[in-house]
Amino acid sequence: MKLWGGRFTKPTNQLVEEYTASISFDQKMWRQDIVGSLAHVAMLGKCGILPMEEVRQIIAGLKKVKEKIEHGQAPFLVAHEDVHMNIEKMLIEEIGPVGGKLHTGRSRNDQVALDMHLFLREKLMEIIQLAMYLQEAMIEQANQHLDTVMPGYTHLQRAQPVLFGYHLMAYVSMLQRDIERMTETWRRVNVLPLGAGALAGTTFPIDRAFVAELLQFDGIYQNSMDAVSDRDFIVEFLADASLLMAHLSRLCEELVIWSSQEFSFVELDDAFCTGSSIMPQKKNPDVAELVRGKTGRVYGNLVGLLTVLKGLPMAYNKDMQEDKEGMFDTVTTIHGALALLTPMIQTMQVRTERMRQAVTNDFSNATDLADYLVRKDMPFRQAHEVVGRAVLYCIEQQKYLLDLSVEEFQSFSEVIGEDVYEALAVETVVNARNVLGGTARNQVEQQIEWYRSKLVDTHAWVDTNSQKVMIEALIDIGAPVQRAL
Repeated sequence: MKLWGGRFTKPTNQLVEEYTASISFDQKMWRQDIVGSLAHVAMLGKCGILPMEEVRQIIAGLKKVKEKIEHGQAPFLVAHEDVHMNIEKMLIEEIGPVGGKLHTGRSRNDQVALDMHLFLREKLMEIIQLAMYLQEAMIEQANQHLDTVMPGYTHLQRAQPVLFGYHLMAYVSMLQRDIERMTETWRRVNVLPLGAGALAGTTFPIDRAFVAELLQFDGIYQNSMDAVSDRDFIVEFLADASLLMAHLSRLCEELVIWSSQEFSFVELDDAFCTGSSIMPQKKNPDVAELVRGKTGRVYGNLVGLLTVLKGLPMAYNKDMQEDKEGMFDTVTTIHGALALLTPMIQTMQVRTERMRQAVTNDFSNATDLADYLVRKDMPFRQAHEVVGRAVLYCIEQQKYLLDLSVEEFQSFSEVIGEDVYEALAVETVVNARNVLGGTARNQVEQQIEWYRSKLVDTHAWVDTNSQKVMIEALIDIGAPVQRAL
């Protein structure tokens, strides 16, 4: 018998039951469901909606259900549809009809919204921490390579020399934006929907502020219809996740390129590579490739949810059951990517001599020759043409700019003197870009210090918020409940 079956004259068709059930995936939130129920029933007792003895029975029963689930003694059944009905059915089996009073003053609509808020705010915190660990790994590598020069690229063509540490700090900067977006999203996730009922509130004199305090929410939905139909917070998370995966995918693309024999700029640790089933010599950067590939599924989860929501009338509709699998999948995908990339970066060997060889056997100092001529009072457009002709000459003669004699240089412009060799030296070219955001050594050092200070701030924010929202800390809600009773 369904818990909602009083109005029906026939049992649910088995195909309907299987098609509409969500228990196969929403059982991930069983802890969140129990935590929400503990807070809810404590509030019912505080407000005098349920007698204290029944509240104590329900709390004890929920804790028994928790123990049974943890020990694999309480299977989730498709017949009970979802995690909420499964747990309520387990509770009633544990303590009898009084368990049916737990649902007083709430609906599955606000209950499922609460579970997702509880789940996502904890997972967001974990993802933020993992992103910081990756930042720290990159900052450490950057700090070790303040004198390692490599080609900087545009259009995947060598453009200007940069420090390898500078290149890595670009990804630190990207991750910083990802972290900031997720902390902003977290603030909108940390809002309590429980108490909204099905869509219009409840006739019982509940205390939503008390529940928010128990569950460590910073705010409460002001409109109940919005509370049960809002999935913006999941869309925001998926959008944040999509940008994060885009950044990780770009990093992985560069790791794949850099570790190829053609580049040989880095050597990835054997522990993060795989071999070929037929070619014994192969060492494949499969982890980086798979992170790059999994980016597509995260994008798909975002577009999928946006498509589900675009035509829905208020308030809750069964379509919204499709909000969870993409969210769960994205959390798993990002968690795995960040957890793997951090040790990959930490253990990556950088081939400094190979990078330097690449940057000296190209024309990436051509812009500096143009700047040299500009400092000799030549208009930049004229300097650009002069250097272009010099480069063409070098290509024809199979030389590079620093291979030219002063006489050869002066055949393109008489203002070029002996000081041109110092101006075009690799270290000079790099350190000449001594402006905020530039690749000069001292500028990269400043970037490192700046992002280290941002990490300190973010760690402080995480320390302030993480413990109070971790579901393992909340699931034994004993002390607050005792105060409530």
